[in-house]
Amino acid sequence: MRIQGRELASNTMQAAGIFSMCWKLIQDDVMDEEDAELFKEIDSWFAEELPFPDPCLRKENVICFFKTENSDLMMRMIKPAMWLLSRYNHPFYVVYTNTPGEIVYEDDYQVAVRVDFVPQVVEFHHQWTNPDGSVTPPA
Repeated sequence: MRIQGRELASNTMQAAGIFSMCWKLIQDDVMDEEDAELFKEIDSWFAEELPFPDPCLRKENVICFFKTENSDLMMRMIKPAMWLLSRYNHPFYVVYTNTPGEIVYEDDYQVAVRVDFVPQVVEFHHQWTNPDGSVTPPA
C-alpha cells in the first residue's frame, strides 16, 4: 500500500509519496507552523519506528510501499498526514498492488521497489491553427 500524489518525484519519475508531498508543502511555506509541527512529529515517529531502507540512504531509484499485513498500524499513524494533505487541498491516492515490482529491500513494515527510469525526451509538434487561420481540432 502506498500513498502518493499526482506530481512526479524528480529522481524516480514516479508519483511522489506522502512524506515528500508534506515536506514540499512545508518548504513552499504553504503549511502553517502548527500543521508543520504536526507533520514533523509524524515524520519523527516513522523515522524512529521504521528502519530507513538502505536503497533510500544510497539515493537509489526506489519507491516504498507499506506491507498490507501490517498496514493497520501504519495507516493509523499516517492518517494525520493524509488529513494535512486534504486540509491544504493537495490530492493524493491510496494505492494497493499485488505486484509492486522488483523488491530490493524488505522489513516487517515496508518494501522498497526498484524503479528503472531512463529519461526520454520526445519532440512533439502540433498545429492548432492551419495556415489559413482555421482551427484543426485535436484528433
